[in-house]
Amino acid sequence: CLVKQQAELERKAAELQRKEEELQSRDTARGKENNWPPLPKFFPIKPCFYQDFNEEIPIEFHKVCKMMYYLWMYHCVTLFLNLLACLAYFTVNAENGVDFGLSILWFLLFSPGAFVCWYRPVYKAFRSDSSFSFFFFFFIFSFQVIVYIIQSVGIPRWGNSGWISAISVIRTNLAVAVFMLVVAGFFTVNAVLAVVLLKMVHSKYRRTGASFQKAQQEFSQGVVTNRNFQTAAATAASSAVQGAFQ
Repeated sequence: CLVKQQAELERKAAELQRKEEELQSRDTARGKENNWPPLPKFFPIKPCFYQDFNEEIPIEFHKVCKMMYYLWMYHCVTLFLNLLACLAYFTVNAENGVDFGLSILWFLLFSPGAFVCWYRPVYKAFRSDSSFSFFFFFFIFSFQVIVYIIQSVGIPRWGNSGWISAISVIRTNLAVAVFMLVVAGFFTVNAVLAVVLLKMVHSKYRRTGASFQKAQQEFSQGVVTNRNFQTAAATAASSAVQGAFQ
């Protein structure tokens, strides 16, 4: 009986793998090769994602999905300006080197991190009406809103050119203070836009019929069809068979 169960598991795993390969080959045949980021063909690093709003996103979700994409780009620009502002802050006072160092870390960490952790999940959610992607996005993006608020406040030695840090430099160097105030304004706009778009995505989400129960089902199905899980299950079954015979 155990031998038959192991054989059945292996057969199902092979069938699932075959179906996945067929889907991948169909996508390749249709020309669905990764196209983001748009890099020159001679570049050694190839695009990591496929993105096409017109093809993959339903028309009723085009606007909000593109706005999330534009927010991510604005997010990256803000972090880069923050890096420059913290550099100027460092030139005014060498003790502000901690802010400059952290600003570099935030730019390198949060630019790609935001793309992977909250933009791609919301893109996938609208593309495939995925409840799990919606809940993952809401969870991560709620923290992003809090981070935007903290960045706009500008607590000293936190690597953010916010209002507190900018105001503290007014008497020392007015030009640097003005630049830092501009960046603080960018962070504030980020926070406001994030709250607005969070509400917009939530309103669209309520129309899709997504639910927490569906998210649980999608997560369970994803675990079951995962290749690593299939391999582990087959190994466990094989060990049980060998143990029974021994």
